[in-house]
Amino acid sequence: MNNRQQNGTTTVEFAIVAVIVLTMIFGVLEIGRGYYVYSMLDDVARRGARLAAVCPVGDPAIPRLAVYNSSADASESKLVKGLTPGHVIIDYLDAGSGIVAAPALPENFVQIRYVRARVIAYSHPIVVPFVMGVTSILMPQFESILPRESLGIPRDGAIRPC
Repeated sequence: MNNRQQNGTTTVEFAIVAVIVLTMIFGVLEIGRGYYVYSMLDDVARRGARLAAVCPVGDPAIPRLAVYNSSADASESKLVKGLTPGHVIIDYLDAGSGIVAAPALPENFVQIRYVRARVIAYSHPIVVPFVMGVTSILMPQFESILPRESLGIPRDGAIRPC
């Protein structure tokens, strides 16, 4: 074969190899991004449990502060795209790790021994070119349990919101 018959062969070979190499590079970057999101969701659960342990029982600011890490009103988390306060569930637990029903009532308030924060139903969007069909991955549930602390009532007895 002469050179005239092979014109364009290297271009086709490069196109095939480039698609494979670029997909692998984006895949590696996406795995790194997935680990980052995994770590941030775990941190949101930890932060939510800490806030629930020191903030008043049932304070609606707890999930917002856990997600946005700020008291300012925000529309989207700067840490994890698409994460909202609706993904954070706060539970108050008794000594046997059962959920305390209506924890804000005085007779139930004394039963609280632990607080649990869970991050549920978060789907991590995938951004890898040439990979069809998978657009997001449902992340596992993240959970953090801490012993109760002040629950928003300091020694002077005044309730302080978060």
